[in-house]
Amino acid sequence: MVLALLVSGAVVVLVLLGLFVFGLRRRLIQRSGGTFDCSLRWDVREDEREPSGKGWIYGVARYNGDRVEWFRVFSYAPRPRRFLERSAIEVVERRTPQGEEELALLSDSVVLVCCHSGTRLELAMSEDALTGFLAWLEAAPPGQRVNVA
Repeated sequence: MVLALLVSGAVVVLVLLGLFVFGLRRRLIQRSGGTFDCSLRWDVREDEREPSGKGWIYGVARYNGDRVEWFRVFSYAPRPRRFLERSAIEVVERRTPQGEEELALLSDSVVLVCCHSGTRLELAMSEDALTGFLAWLEAAPPGQRVNVA
């Protein structure tokens, strides 16, 4: 009986510690400002007619100079999973979530289809975050090409 209580207590402490570390990591990512919630779907096929809800990963993006750093929310990794260079991003189209995507993404998300160094990807974010992202893209230093459709 004592052993069962001890094991149960240890499990509860580990779960609480894990949740605390998730919260602390997110706080550290957001500490420098310039962050927004952003789901990502990487390496999307061009011939995909009906977008599915598969492949979307919920994350947080952070502006850092001429690139956006993208972090998975459900990860303990202190480093970003993806880097998106401003000069390599080409906006292909903007659309609303369709079909199963509506269930996979946060409500009121807008999907931005982009190419980044030849890789097709999709970013889903709120309308406000999208406005900021497009303004950041267009605010490239003189001489850099900007590809906003």
